[in-house]
Amino acid sequence: MTDRFDGIQTFLEVVESGNLTLAAERLNLTRSAVGKALARLEARLGVRLLQRTTRSQSLTEEGQAYYEHCLRAQAELEAAESGLESGRREPRGRLRASLPLAFGHHYAAPALLGLIDRHPQLHVEVSINDRFVDLVQEGYDLAVRIGELPDSDRLVARRLGEQTMMLAAAPSYLARFGRPANVAALAQHRGIDYSCPDRAQRELRDPQGRTHTVRLPWRARFSDLQAVADAAIAGAGIGWLPNWLLARYTRSGQLEAVLGDHRAEPMPIHVIWPRARHMPAKTRCAVDALVAAVPECMEECQAREPSPARSRRTQGRH
Repeated sequence: MTDRFDGIQTFLEVVESGNLTLAAERLNLTRSAVGKALARLEARLGVRLLQRTTRSQSLTEEGQAYYEHCLRAQAELEAAESGLESGRREPRGRLRASLPLAFGHHYAAPALLGLIDRHPQLHVEVSINDRFVDLVQEGYDLAVRIGELPDSDRLVARRLGEQTMMLAAAPSYLARFGRPANVAALAQHRGIDYSCPDRAQRELRDPQGRTHTVRLPWRARFSDLQAVADAAIAGAGIGWLPNWLLARYTRSGQLEAVLGDHRAEPMPIHVIWPRARHMPAKTRCAVDALVAAVPECMEECQAREPSPARSRRTQGRH
């Protein structure tokens, strides 16, 4: 009987490597052997999985579907192995994580990269962007999410902290245009907008608990919070920034909070992973690393947050 798993690992390696030559090197095979293994797999399945030319390759529609199924099957096998040893086995294999852009760069990715020194058999693959991936469909082991989580019986979550969006500007901008005295005065200023629709907030709550809609005409818009911070530091306008990122620049004096006693509603930060009967050792150690590192960073950020007194220190002409 033909081995039903014959060629699958080769197929996965070819997709992830991007070409047959690199896949052959990683598999310690000849390029010809890799090509023949793929051909046998396609013949057995009766479909073409990859469109290949001398310069490039891409998955066919059937190949993309088969690739996603193979990733899920691989994850289930790894989870089964982990369950057999009740989580006592040394974490090993490939850990795939999806992280939000700025938060991933500054906090989550460093915590995960620390695992490679502690676990020699673990390989960490991190995707950093603000796209909400489907962990199960796309074969991710975990993700960090900012904002309320939808109900799902397929996922498990642990809270890492919370994020509060604030307004900030460079001292040079405030010297040139003045400091807005209230939310209404923001309409006369230049805004730097954060364009991620799932996480952008446009309301602020004042110290008396009243909610105000912010109308800040934007002159520049970015899908990356770090780019918003960089533009604000350059004096381009008033930007929306999370407390944990703003704290880095208020401490150095590059940015100042604007209407610092007004805050958006806090948003929770979670690490999430697919629900399974047995949690893989690699996922467990990654979640533990994030839970150990991120809340401490968040507490440090809260300690650095600018006080309302500073934000009211110099009121502008608006």
